[in-house]
Amino acid sequence: MKSYSIALIPGDGIGSDVTAAAWIVLETVARHSGFALTATEFPWSCRFFKQTGRMMPEDGIETLRGFDAILLGAVGWPAEVPDSVSLHGLLLPIRKTFVQYANIRPHRLLLGVKGPLRAESFDILCIRENTEGEYSGAGGRVHQGSLDEVAVETSIFTRAGVERILRFGFEQARVRRGKLASVTKSNAQKYSMVFWDEVTRKLAADYPDVAVTSYHVDALAARMIMAPESLDVVVASNLFGDILTDIGAAIQGGLGYAASANINPDRSAPSMFEPVHGSAPDIAHLGIANPIAAIWSGAMMLDHLGEKDAAGRIMKAVEATTARGIGTIAGKDRTDAITAAVVAALN
Repeated sequence: MKSYSIALIPGDGIGSDVTAAAWIVLETVARHSGFALTATEFPWSCRFFKQTGRMMPEDGIETLRGFDAILLGAVGWPAEVPDSVSLHGLLLPIRKTFVQYANIRPHRLLLGVKGPLRAESFDILCIRENTEGEYSGAGGRVHQGSLDEVAVETSIFTRAGVERILRFGFEQARVRRGKLASVTKSNAQKYSMVFWDEVTRKLAADYPDVAVTSYHVDALAARMIMAPESLDVVVASNLFGDILTDIGAAIQGGLGYAASANINPDRSAPSMFEPVHGSAPDIAHLGIANPIAAIWSGAMMLDHLGEKDAAGRIMKAVEATTARGIGTIAGKDRTDAITAAVVAALN
């Protein structure tokens, strides 16, 4: 029997609730599918930071390296720990050190879920560059607190980084509907984004079977709302991808359905899977968090591990659940009730 070792990082707020729910579903499908999952849970979080002064131990990265995958709940407690500390202390080091350069976020309406748009038949796969660009962390502040204070934030775009994320996007488009939207703002950012456009045109010659369109980010944001059914694969930089995928979450019914994968495509290190709804401290421990995004992320993890049938079974069970109206209205159904419905559909 195949066995996979999974690092669980529930994190903060509702992260614990949705991670526990996803794990119940994952264990259920594993039993039915003839493989095993073993979990090791780590308490790394903002609470851990308040106790130790670090978001994770010094050897945290090396500890995670030995796992097949990482399943994360949510990280953040802004009332106690600045988001800039929690993000740069946990998520970004994992993404960068493990070269998880492809952040994948699917956007489509599940059966029974009503989105805010007239359009219903859209299926967008957003691919966000995940290790450099606007979130490179290069820059600084001088003369802090004075009238002469200066803050500089430098975006870093490497040819290797841009080429690999675009190739990843082209490959995804090739096995989907054959359309790629490359997103920049090259009319205003005449160095980094013109460079991105040039690399896109160069690589397009290697993929004659993929129709490529370059969009400015503002135009693409409007298209996601006005004509989402016209889009297939969207590839964008770290910042633009971050923003566009919140639009994607909104049009698919809300952040409760927003799943993601942080992928190391060459599998030289573990990949990480997480819902992107955040820790929602205001509803933490009320038992009403929607676990579907975490469950969907778990399905993406199984797909990455090669258990594609099991991943498909989870998604069918999720849609059987939402088709019954369970988990389709924020706060209506309790976390454990949604989880139980998915498990029942699996069984």
